[in-house]
Amino acid sequence: MNKKRILIIGLVWPEPGSSAAGTRIIQLAELFHEAAYEVFFASAALKSEFSYPLQEIGVQEKEIRLNDESFNTFVKEMMPDVVLFDRFVSEEQYGWRVQQECPDAMRILDTEDLHFLRYARQEAVNTGLPLNLYTDTAKREIASILRCDLSLIISEVEMDILQEQFKISEDLLYYLPFLEEGLTLKEVLTWKAFEEREGFVFIGNFLHEPNWHTLQVLKKSIWPELRKRLPGVVLHIYGAYSSQKVMQYHNPKENFLVHGRAKDARQAIAAHRILLAPIQFGAGVKGKFIDAMQTGTPTVTSSAGAEAMRGKLDWNGAIADDTEDFIDQSVKLYKDEDLWSTARNNGVKIINQRYKKSTWTILFLEKLKELSGNLSTHRNAHFVGQILHYHALNSSKYLSLWIEEKNRQSKY
Repeated sequence: MNKKRILIIGLVWPEPGSSAAGTRIIQLAELFHEAAYEVFFASAALKSEFSYPLQEIGVQEKEIRLNDESFNTFVKEMMPDVVLFDRFVSEEQYGWRVQQECPDAMRILDTEDLHFLRYARQEAVNTGLPLNLYTDTAKREIASILRCDLSLIISEVEMDILQEQFKISEDLLYYLPFLEEGLTLKEVLTWKAFEEREGFVFIGNFLHEPNWHTLQVLKKSIWPELRKRLPGVVLHIYGAYSSQKVMQYHNPKENFLVHGRAKDARQAIAAHRILLAPIQFGAGVKGKFIDAMQTGTPTVTSSAGAEAMRGKLDWNGAIADDTEDFIDQSVKLYKDEDLWSTARNNGVKIINQRYKKSTWTILFLEKLKELSGNLSTHRNAHFVGQILHYHALNSSKYLSLWIEEKNRQSKY
């Protein structure tokens, strides 16, 4: 019996040590590999020294070219059963080619987070204008969702926005959060205790605008007062792609230490008592909080930071949107061991009740099996997607073919 094949097309090669998006795609690759799929990952991006060695988890790598007919040959010869696009831009670039060469392949979009939502919130914060979701990015991303057979959504808030505001059928959407190993009592007992930890910590990929903005809030609004309340306590900043604009904030005299990339994010977080993240905008769910919960580190964040992460459970720390309240909550949590321990236990409950891999994997694979046996009927029931594919194929196809021809001519 031949194994089913899945082709994952990535905008970039995954870097789980740099971002939650990288971790997410690795989790999906592992899910399919453990379900006995033959897993391929393809990208036209250049690898970096931090790119994950996918072969080590049984994933075959393929370097592809953008706007090049060689991809058509590759995908036709491979003939995957499932194609998963990592972000809507990948679907825009390759979806029409997949549709042309492998029309029977199930097409899945992993949104990572809703990009149009994140950009709209960023614009609202930066300009002070009301939130406007009806942007060109929204048109592109939602068109991609409609063209695919199923879109994976990591946030329940985003599920609600798509269904309630944009009237996207629930049949096209599937809630699939981070897939985490559950926490056992044995693991919890190995965590560093309250008195073994010192200082605050923040971590994030600084190519990601919400993290850069959060760093500025910490430096300018939170830390000046917080360090007065807790003299001698240090705030440690870690993050991938810490450019000069990030490193300039390093100031030992202010106990504000910018370390750059952490070799191991969870290990770095686990050394400190509390993770601070006064996030002002963003979307999806935040990998830094998953890492904190997995290492027994309470967090203080905003409503935007905690969005969609805890359900109806108590947060593993405090949620505060007002600067003064944020500082007060941080001081209390830092000083009160009982409060700190309760927060840590809340994190265990959130991981085990909302993100346990074994629970979600079974349900997701059942959904794919059901969809696979009903794909033609499913597509006909959502005919708008076929219409969008027809027009997108024509527009994208001829633009891409024009670029192909231009590239071909430049060789001579």
